[in-house]
Amino acid sequence: MKKISLLLSLFIIFSCAKDSSELTVYTSRQPQLIEPIVEQFTNETGIKVNLLSGNAQELMERIDIEGEDSPADIFMTVDAGVLWQAAERDILAKIDSEILNENIPAHLRDSKNEWFGLSKRARTIVFSSDQFKDNDFSTYEDLADPKWKGKLCLRTSKKVYNRSLIASMIDAYGFDKSKEVVSGWISNLATEVFSNDTNALKAVSSGQCGVTIVNTYYLARLLDDPEYNNLSLFWANQSDRGVHVNISGAGVVKTSKNKKNAVLFLEYLSSNKAQDFYASANKEYPVLIGAKIDESIENWGSFSEHTINVSKLGSLQKEAVFLAQEVGYK
Repeated sequence: MKKISLLLSLFIIFSCAKDSSELTVYTSRQPQLIEPIVEQFTNETGIKVNLLSGNAQELMERIDIEGEDSPADIFMTVDAGVLWQAAERDILAKIDSEILNENIPAHLRDSKNEWFGLSKRARTIVFSSDQFKDNDFSTYEDLADPKWKGKLCLRTSKKVYNRSLIASMIDAYGFDKSKEVVSGWISNLATEVFSNDTNALKAVSSGQCGVTIVNTYYLARLLDDPEYNNLSLFWANQSDRGVHVNISGAGVVKTSKNKKNAVLFLEYLSSNKAQDFYASANKEYPVLIGAKIDESIENWGSFSEHTINVSKLGSLQKEAVFLAQEVGYK
């Protein structure tokens, strides 16, 4: 009997040790964008990280179905709206971490600390320098003015990035005023909406339209090619609420058997070393104040950002979808 108890104890100790040396991350981020950081983390801590990539909605569904048996320790994705949905589905754990609270500004994390922003994604105005100059622009709302008729290109509203932008306007101005703005955008479209930001940028560069609204890292990637050097960035709404900022981020899965190391991983991703790398590899902006900005985007200068708590981008998402449908924004 004692022998059986001893073997059982050894099995439990071995199992716990095995669990504590590995993490499983369910992520909708492209693996190549996070694998180098994961490798650094493993080298420094000895904790192996397994990545399971897929569509964010499908990964959340999988965590739900797997329940207590889910191997997922961390859910990582882009857009605060998606992370808000994960919290609403009760699949994330509340985390108490002084390091995360210190490294990540309050408006870039969930108010209940169930998820945290790990990089910032600024969505702003990009225009053709062949057609316009900086002083032609001011705000997102100004692009609804009839003077821009036939000049505007947009990505589809079905993409969560634009839903979050609309949600931020609803928070700032209310539903009716925001509806007027988005309706004006649709009236000013030069062409059908695009499936992605890159195609919208290419349309501006080619003269198919003159201005668009995109995430800045898409522009940074395109500018590696001299063919697109007529694209210029303008920081929107600098005289009022500031540029719309979204996040990529993550939370610890509620059913994780390995929460301590899961929190350690998130803390590592918010550290100076990881933030520097995160920003340079993805051409996004770090959430950690003082972390380096990639040289390719440094010449765009600093900007004032909208400090709405990003969780509101999720809570107002349904209203944003309804608004887009109301005005025919496909």
